[in-house]
Amino acid sequence: MSEPSYDVKVDKDLEDLIPTFMRNREKEHEALKAALAAADFEQLRQLGHRMKGVGNSYGFTHISTIGKLIEDGARSGDRAGLAAQISEYGDYLSKVQIRYE
Repeated sequence: MSEPSYDVKVDKDLEDLIPTFMRNREKEHEALKAALAAADFEQLRQLGHRMKGVGNSYGFTHISTIGKLIEDGARSGDRAGLAAQISEYGDYLSKVQIRYE
């Protein structure tokens, strides 16, 4: 997989919504880690599916990409792959740079 872009351009009209959006992503990351620890693949699938939709809605395409990989990994029961994607998600959230245009 190529290096993901941590630079995100967001519509200026969404600027007031982004702090809450990002807090929700942090909570989502914690929920993903807890679901993986509990081997709750259905919860992981649901969270991945939600990420897939919400990321693109706000201009965070990498969140959607990771969400799809988490959803697929949950369907197949790929614990190692899920752990890698969840780790990448945490890394992404800690490094993402948001620019409003």
